Amino acid sequence: MNPVVLIPARFAASRLPGKPLALIHGEPMIVHVWRRAIEADLGPVMVATDHAGIAAAVASAGGTAVMTRADHPSGTDRIAEALALADPAGRHDVVVNFQGDLPTTAAPVARATARLLDDPAVAIGTAVALIRTVEEAAQASVVKMVGTPIGPLRFRALYFSRAVVPTGEGPLYHHIGLYVWRRAALEAFVRLPPSVLELRERLEQLRALEAGMRIDAALVDEVPLGVDTPEDLERARKLLER
Repeated sequence: MNPVVLIPARFAASRLPGKPLALIHGEPMIVHVWRRAIEADLGPVMVATDHAGIAAAVASAGGTAVMTRADHPSGTDRIAEALALADPAGRHDVVVNFQGDLPTTAAPVARATARLLDDPAVAIGTAVALIRTVEEAAQASVVKMVGTPIGPLRFRALYFSRAVVPTGEGPLYHHIGLYVWRRAALEAFVRLPPSVLELRERLEQLRALEAGMRIDAALVDEVPLGVDTPEDLERARKLLER
C-alpha cells in the first residue's frame, strides 16, 4: 500500500467559526493536527482547505495545503477533491482521513486504524473506544458502533447510531471519526447519493455500509478530543500542555 494522509479543514463552523486557526499555545489548531499526522508516519501529509489563511498557516509550519472548493457538504468530499488535484496519476492507493478538529489524536490510534487495510476485503478502516460511563452513552453526539468481534482488538462494523445500541448487557463502543480508505472505495463513495439511513442518523459512514462496503474498526484505548466549542478548545489547550 502507498498511503497519503489528508486533513480536511474548512473555515466555516457554526459553533466555533474559524476553528482551524484557533490558537493553541501560539500555533493554529490545524498545525497541531498536522503535527499529529506527521508523527503517525503513515505517508505524506496534506491539508485540504477552502481558506487561504489556513493554507498559509500550514505552509508557514512547513506543511503542504491543497485548495479546494468551499461548497463541499462533508470533509470526505473535500479530501476526494484534494486527492484528485494532488495525485491525478493515482500513485496513492490508500487515503487516511485525519480529522482537522482532533488535535490530540495519538499516533498509535492512526497506525492501528491503517493496519486494518492489511485485509484486502476491507474497504474502510476506522477506530472505536470503550464507552465507560452512562453519561457518555446517553449523548447523541457520541456515535456508537455496533460490530461483531473478528479478532483481537478488531471488529467488523455492522451499524453506527446516535442511539444507545445494541440493547441488552454488554459493552458499548464510541466511534472515533478517523478513516482509512482504499482509494477506489473513496472515489465510489463520493459518487453515491446520500442514503436513507445516512440521512436519518446524520452519519455518512452508513452510506458506505448500505452500499455494501466493508468497514472494520480497531479498538483503541481512548477517544481523541474533538474541538467543536470554545469549551472544547480550552480543554485541548490544557491537554496539549502535557
